[in-house]
Amino acid sequence: MVLWVALLCTLVSSLLGGLYVLGVFRRQRPSEPPLDKGTIPWLGYLLEFRKDSSEFLKRMQSKHGDVFTVLIGGYYFTFVMDPFCFGTIVKESRSKLDFRTSATQLVVQVFGYKPTEATHSVVHAASTKHLMGDGLTALTQATMESFRKLLLCSLSSGEKRVWQEENLFHYCYNIIFRAGYLALYGSEPPRGAGNKEEAEEQDRLHSNQLFQEFRKYDRLFPHLAFALLPPKDKREAERLKRHFWNVLSAKKVCQKDNISGWISDQEQLLAENGVPEYMRDRFMFMLLWASQGNTGPSAFWLLLYLLKHPEALKAVRDEVDKVLRESGQEVKAGSPPVTVTRDMLNQTPLLDSALEETLRLVAAPMLVRAVLEDTSLRTSSGTEFTLRRGDRVALFPHISVQMNPEIHQEPHKFKYDRFVNPDGTRKDFYRNGKKLKFVSMPWGAGVSTCPGRFFATAEMKLFVFLMLSHFDLELVNEEEETPAIDSSRWGFGTMQPVRDIRFRYRPRF
Repeated sequence: MVLWVALLCTLVSSLLGGLYVLGVFRRQRPSEPPLDKGTIPWLGYLLEFRKDSSEFLKRMQSKHGDVFTVLIGGYYFTFVMDPFCFGTIVKESRSKLDFRTSATQLVVQVFGYKPTEATHSVVHAASTKHLMGDGLTALTQATMESFRKLLLCSLSSGEKRVWQEENLFHYCYNIIFRAGYLALYGSEPPRGAGNKEEAEEQDRLHSNQLFQEFRKYDRLFPHLAFALLPPKDKREAERLKRHFWNVLSAKKVCQKDNISGWISDQEQLLAENGVPEYMRDRFMFMLLWASQGNTGPSAFWLLLYLLKHPEALKAVRDEVDKVLRESGQEVKAGSPPVTVTRDMLNQTPLLDSALEETLRLVAAPMLVRAVLEDTSLRTSSGTEFTLRRGDRVALFPHISVQMNPEIHQEPHKFKYDRFVNPDGTRKDFYRNGKKLKFVSMPWGAGVSTCPGRFFATAEMKLFVFLMLSHFDLELVNEEEETPAIDSSRWGFGTMQPVRDIRFRYRPRF
């Protein structure tokens, strides 16, 4: 009898534990946001959220208001859609709202890298030193040299003004990825005197091969992040990870010339903190994706919007030409390609605004914090909610601010000068008469702000600056509609198009 009672108690305990995990017993407490668990235990709204996060969140906001909690794959997420609450959330202490918990899970899942306590301080120190100030000036110059090698090499060869046709997305992503990779991870050293041209050709071949493999991994990324890859794709993802761990290994990178301080310093600091070599190789892969996974797609959208809006293209090109003239340079037949410096990139308010407008339209990161203790949140209407310990709180600025018609008039339209006043200063934005701090958040915010945002901005602006100054550009089909975005990538940064757009380019002179 005692045995049967023990077995029965064990069975009941297991059953109750299973039901708890499935979320059966979860109830909304008096001070908590509206709770919506969906109809499927544990999964909740995972499938709907995964299919199209943006449309799902719009529907939930319409149903529940600006703050609501939903069950997604065993986790309870409280989404805050009130932009006046963003500052409170991103500034809250790590003891209450922790960014690293969810970030660590993603990094392990996608790159195989297990962050240590030293990782954050290493990234912060190296990024502050090399991706800002004088370090950014040097890195911008190195990127300029990479673009000269990849983008402008045909101009110096005296190639005739013949139209060339390309897939715009592939072209932008390919060139920017390769230029960034060579500027950060170094170039092939010449094998003996007089072999510089051969080394540069090796850089072009190697960087292009690496890009092809990177694109394969990039296509798998959203499904990999959600752990939804079928067996065949899972095997391919593992193959690609091992490939990048090998190519970007410390042993191979250290053989290159002109390695950026951002890469070499982080490698050295991690080694000094006892991170094993195989894990540092994985870290280098993570840095590659973090630095190059969104810049190419963002530049594609910027060029596409400029090509679709002739007045914007003319205004930005005129600004680029003006900056060149004031630097004492000119693009003309027979002249060498120009050199664009960081100082020159700081004199382009219209290009800045056009880039920010592009990111407003297509950058859609999701900012997530783990709730480590019950935390109060007061909305702009005065309602006070309690965020429950063990849940996650999330912001989705693309809906809340970037496409909000109360903040941005005609939010679905591209307006290249939306963010700039006639005198070149930055515009302020308001909602209900109150000035907003966050009106576009492509780089995240608070402790999760992208440390490489200034380099990424310089990289994209440099590419577009060179394209507009050296080439005539046009769409093959000027009447073609702007492509829809790939809804599977909501929450992971810059969106990508679902179809190709063809364009033509040729030397301007």
